[in-house]
Amino acid sequence: MSIVKINALTVPAEQREVLERRFASRAGAVEGSDGFEWFELLRPAEGTDQYLVYTRWRSEEDFQAWMEGPMKAAHQGGGAGGAGGEGGGERPKPAASASTVWSFEVVQQAAPKKA
Repeated sequence: MSIVKINALTVPAEQREVLERRFASRAGAVEGSDGFEWFELLRPAEGTDQYLVYTRWRSEEDFQAWMEGPMKAAHQGGGAGGAGGEGGGERPKPAASASTVWSFEVVQQAAPKKA
């Protein structure tokens, strides 16, 4: 079964638009990675300032290969769109003030019944 990685990002209210714009500009950056299955950026609706970045992978090895390759290059400014996809030579400041990664193994899943 798949594995899930959730990155909980603490984002101050004044940085929300910046974070969402940066994720929108990276569209397609992970989708072609071997073993990638799903991505969602979840905006907090109430009661928290944490965004959740949800990704699902075929295996831990696939996730680690992405972390050491394309993700690392993108965060060092060497990937498509550079650091955050914003032009200019200087790397922009992070939109999040904190980050925690949670790891899960998928042990059960369900999809809607087809009509």
